[in-house]
Amino acid sequence: MKAAVIVFPGSNCDRDMAVALRDVAKADVQMVWHGEADLPDVDLIALPGGFSYGDYLRTGAIAAKSPVMAAVVKAAAQGRHVLGVCNGFQMLTETGILPGALLRNAGLDYVCRDVPLTVEAADGAFCGDYEAGGTIRIPVAHHDGNYFADEGTLDELEGEGRIAFRYAEPVNGSARDIAGIRNRRGNVLGMMPHPERLVDRDQGGTDGRGLFTALAKALG
Repeated sequence: MKAAVIVFPGSNCDRDMAVALRDVAKADVQMVWHGEADLPDVDLIALPGGFSYGDYLRTGAIAAKSPVMAAVVKAAAQGRHVLGVCNGFQMLTETGILPGALLRNAGLDYVCRDVPLTVEAADGAFCGDYEAGGTIRIPVAHHDGNYFADEGTLDELEGEGRIAFRYAEPVNGSARDIAGIRNRRGNVLGMMPHPERLVDRDQGGTDGRGLFTALAKALG
């Protein structure tokens, strides 16, 4: 599997993502600067967490206008796999690749801790190594992770099985406790929790490994 990790001014989880892809998914990883207009020929594009452009204007809004993002939008439409984590999820909604928006957390608190997630989807390239209905523990670190969409969109996500993960306890006020969603085609996943931060026992757990082993099986 070949993967590209897009690096923005303010990214701080790009290395974590690259390490998880290399060590767990055994991917050949390239780091791509956001100012590039073209993408390398890869199977997976990863938009990492962090604070691109200092979260000015709106989280992910400026990064969504970076030159490389036009290529990401095109690649997603062509069926290439795209993973957006935390700030990356915000970029996916800002570009319209995924529906909805990420608002300020309920209570306006920054949340940084491990949280339990319920696995809603146990199929596809991202979730195929998890058990449907199972609970996993994954870290979150965000101030704007409150997922919002209109009721029609939420019903559509539910009905089409596109909700990948839900918070198993109150975290940030997200509609229907949504922590991660997929596009209709299933080649794009956006999620606020950080699976790349829990893939090795030295990190305190391995519940994030399933996402990367699933990618290796699907795209390797």
